[in-house]
Amino acid sequence: MKDPTSSARTETSGSTASVAKAQQAGSQLNADTAADPIRVECTGIAPVAQDWANPTAAGLVALSVACFCFFAMLNGYVETSALPLIGCWLLGGFVVQVIVGVIDLKNRNHTGGNTFLFFSAFFMLVGGLEMFIKYHGVISGVPVDARIDGYAWMALTLVLFLWTPAFLRSFSLLSLIILALDVALPFIVLLDLKILPPEFAVVPAYALLAAALIAIYYCSALVVNAAYGKTVYPVIGPKK
Repeated sequence: MKDPTSSARTETSGSTASVAKAQQAGSQLNADTAADPIRVECTGIAPVAQDWANPTAAGLVALSVACFCFFAMLNGYVETSALPLIGCWLLGGFVVQVIVGVIDLKNRNHTGGNTFLFFSAFFMLVGGLEMFIKYHGVISGVPVDARIDGYAWMALTLVLFLWTPAFLRSFSLLSLIILALDVALPFIVLLDLKILPPEFAVVPAYALLAAALIAIYYCSALVVNAAYGKTVYPVIGPKK
């Protein structure tokens, strides 16, 4: 006669082995997908608690586009009729940077996330909308007192000044971008307030150009170095 307790032990042993095998397969799957991002993208299978990728490169692309637009505008390289087009480019930058800011905060990048959020709101969204308003004022003959922009930019300049030490804690190309913006913004404030004559616009123009060029190189380094898993474009910063 067959012992029922023996059968129960056999079934329990088999179940335990099945669970252990499933756990081992799951661990292997997580290891494989973590090592192979292409598999993650193609199959939709990702390891548990995987963080999102670093979105900083996209945010820097948007920043560089905006800085180039302001460089041309401040230097008088484009006419007033270009204002709506500049507004469109800035609104595109808003879409990118607000997404970057949210993802950075999700990835617990407190400094970068908050900076991209307020840049997306004021540098991109407000700046872009104002281009349409100022252009409408020009073609309709309705005066617009843009000195209020100087006061708003004064607040943003003070914020960026006081936040700058956070970017200098680990000196990198991003630190240089922030320092270039620290040079540009006070002049923009003084120009908007009509304290400085228009001839001084060349100073923030070239400071923004410097920020844009550094941003282009840095975002390229972030993307290419990550793709190859090694340093292709050298960057300054802490060694990991």
